Amino acid sequence: MHDKLISTAELAARLGDASLVVVDVRHDLGQPETWGETAYRAGHVPGAQFAHLDRDLAAPRTGTNGRHPLPSPAACAALFGRLGIDATRQVVAYDQGSGAYASRLWWMLRWLGHDAAAVLDGGFDRWTREGRPIATDAPAPRPAAFAPRQAASTVDAATVQANLGSESLLVVDARGAERYRGDVEPLDPVAGHIPGAVNRPFTQNLGPEGTFKPAAALRAEFDALLRGAPPEGVVHQCGSGVTACHNALAMEIAGLPGARLYPGSWSEWCSDPSRPVARGG
Repeated sequence: MHDKLISTAELAARLGDASLVVVDVRHDLGQPETWGETAYRAGHVPGAQFAHLDRDLAAPRTGTNGRHPLPSPAACAALFGRLGIDATRQVVAYDQGSGAYASRLWWMLRWLGHDAAAVLDGGFDRWTREGRPIATDAPAPRPAAFAPRQAASTVDAATVQANLGSESLLVVDARGAERYRGDVEPLDPVAGHIPGAVNRPFTQNLGPEGTFKPAAALRAEFDALLRGAPPEGVVHQCGSGVTACHNALAMEIAGLPGARLYPGSWSEWCSDPSRPVARGG
């Protein structure tokens, strides 16, 4: 079972395996409506199905629940069933390269108790660089019955706010340093970060070839960041609850399981002007 990462070589060796469900979640925040599906139609891993970040991996927006609200467990179960995922399936999620979007699907599956879920290390970029096979036909879905287990704990805005200044929660912000500091904000109406949050841009989880760093390197970096805070006290957030999952995956790879996600993240936090905002490093 692959429960964190799968290499391109390992996936290539399993193509055609009936127990495998491959999901293409490529996405571009600058072209959210069409880019991913267009890329999928142009070529994808053979047998892969497509899931859209906004329509499939997020719930409808209300204006106060963030840019990519977490769907309900029932909505997730329905999606997974449509994709052909049940308790017997190994799921592999991939995006264009970094795993920024694939890790969202990985986290959602793990959230509902499906451990056999992995991110393709290096994504479609690495797959194509290595000359792996590509298909253009969309496979017919094989509907299945996905039975969610008890959803793992998440953290909401009220809990974060109630613990500002407390040592019981350490908020880790996965956005780039310039957004964390509040120098720029290209996506949300307010710049800055949650007071007390520490910054760990998700891109720091990757090595120069676009694959995840070795577990020992990630462990050393997260140990330095957390400074003795237990993984169970860590809350991951980003702009909208997507790249935060990348840090959650990296901590799992590092042997530091148990961190929780704040799904609404900065886009939800800053929608309420009564919530405090910090700026600078």
